[in-house]
Amino acid sequence: MSRVKRGPQPRRRHKRVFEQTKGFWGGRKNRYRQAVRVLHKSWQYAYIGRRLRKRDFRQLWIARINAACRENGTSYSQLMGGLRVAGVELDRKVIADMAVRQPAAFKTLTEVAASARAKAAAAAPSA
Repeated sequence: MSRVKRGPQPRRRHKRVFEQTKGFWGGRKNRYRQAVRVLHKSWQYAYIGRRLRKRDFRQLWIARINAACRENGTSYSQLMGGLRVAGVELDRKVIADMAVRQPAAFKTLTEVAASARAKAAAAAPSA
C-alpha cells in the first residue's frame, strides 16, 4: 500500500498550538501532545480567572467604600441602604471611585443616604 502524505494541515495545527504555548516551561511549549494538554488546562484557568476577577473587584470596591464610610461616620450597609431608599442608582465601582478620588462628593453622598434613611424611619409606623 502506498504512503499518504497528509500535507500542511498538521503542521498548521501544531504551529497554532505552539504559538499559544509560547513561554510555557520546559517541553510544554514544544512537544505537541504535552502542549495540547497544558493549553486546554490554561483555557480552563483563564475561564475561571475571568469569573474570579469580577468577584475580586467587587470585594475591593466594597472594602474601599466601607473604609470611606467609616471616615464619614457611617457603615457600608447603612450607606447602601440609604442610597437605595433615596433612589440613587450608582454601582459600587463608581461609588468606590468617588470614595478614592472625590472625597467631598462622597461625603455629600453619605449625607444624602443618611437623610433618606431618616425620612424613611420617620415615615414608617412605629410598632
